[in-house]
Amino acid sequence: MQPADITPLPTAFRRIGWSNLFAQFSEQIALAAAPLAAVLLLAAGPAETGWLQTAQTLPFLLLSIPAGLMVDRASRRRLMVGTEVLRAVSLLAIPLLLALGSLNLTWLGLLGALGAVGTVCYSVAAPAFVPSVVPRARLAEANRWLELARSAAYAGGPALGGALVGWIGISTAYGLAAGLSIFAALLLAGLPKDEAPSGPRRDLLHDLKEGARFVAGHDLLRPILMTAVFFNISWFIFQAVYVAYAVQNLGLSAMQVGITLGIYGAGMIVGAALAPQISRRVSFGTLVLLGPFAGLCAAGVMLATLWFPFVYLVGASFFLFGVGPIIWTISTMTLRQAVTPNAMLGRVSALIMTATFGARPVGAAIGAFVAAHLGIAACLQLATAGFLIQLLVIGFSRVPRLRDISELA
Repeated sequence: MQPADITPLPTAFRRIGWSNLFAQFSEQIALAAAPLAAVLLLAAGPAETGWLQTAQTLPFLLLSIPAGLMVDRASRRRLMVGTEVLRAVSLLAIPLLLALGSLNLTWLGLLGALGAVGTVCYSVAAPAFVPSVVPRARLAEANRWLELARSAAYAGGPALGGALVGWIGISTAYGLAAGLSIFAALLLAGLPKDEAPSGPRRDLLHDLKEGARFVAGHDLLRPILMTAVFFNISWFIFQAVYVAYAVQNLGLSAMQVGITLGIYGAGMIVGAALAPQISRRVSFGTLVLLGPFAGLCAAGVMLATLWFPFVYLVGASFFLFGVGPIIWTISTMTLRQAVTPNAMLGRVSALIMTATFGARPVGAAIGAFVAAHLGIAACLQLATAGFLIQLLVIGFSRVPRLRDISELA
């Protein structure tokens, strides 16, 4: 292994890193505040909050591919700035409507979806922008910092949003989220200017097919995509029944359920922090494999709670679910950036995001169906089988045999 480079990452990347931290916290605070606003102010029930959640996540399924096409055909800097400003405007509109007495569930859902457009475009454009400002040899380090910021937001954003709503009010929570988005946009505006690709305009459908053929035909990207799909289906089979299982079968209180979910975010932070030390001790292929392996171990620990219903096992499972996938995300994003031509990065990122996010509602629907007809135990068993499949898919590919990132050039 090469010794770690201790020189600071480029200034342009540091701008992206800080903007990512602010944007991720903005998103998580808003995601926590939205259902609280629906329940506390608009008397929403479970069906209404479910619809609200659907509205806030639908842009990931519908807009990831169009966003990827835009990233490869326009200025990535302008796209990121514009959509982050759009998110800030959508967030500011909610306390304004509340002050005017006009806020309702429809507005809350529509503005939540509008804000999610910023998340989609940022998530697609940032991985495509990073290779233009960070040397190839330091992509893994750069991606680790991006994922560490995301992990911190996942761990602290919902708690902060809930605390603000409880202590000060919903308008304050949305105001802070909007302010963070504005800071993110200002940081992005200072990035080096990048121009749209020159040359004749190409057909959008042709570009999309080209990206799909590239992913499907690549012996490293194809198993990564398939692994991510099986992981997300299995994860959401489990997620669909976890709260009911924790309360009804394990006897956990609402506070204990919240703590176990928080352990997931803590695991993400630990995984992102340990990634560089682990990468210096194992090959790059082994680093990629650790994520799916940890996912299977986590599922096995959760399955064991059918016979040993201890909250400590639940916490250990969520911790592994956080540690493994964050190492997977960092390493596979680095792989994707290294093997994909820069002009195609947006499309490839969008296709992978669409496939993985599209797998989530599928997994949730499977979990609900299986739980209704076969019981929660069958859900846990099915999810564990899915995690085994995702490990086998990546394990029998060429990915684990990669020794170093230089092989990806």
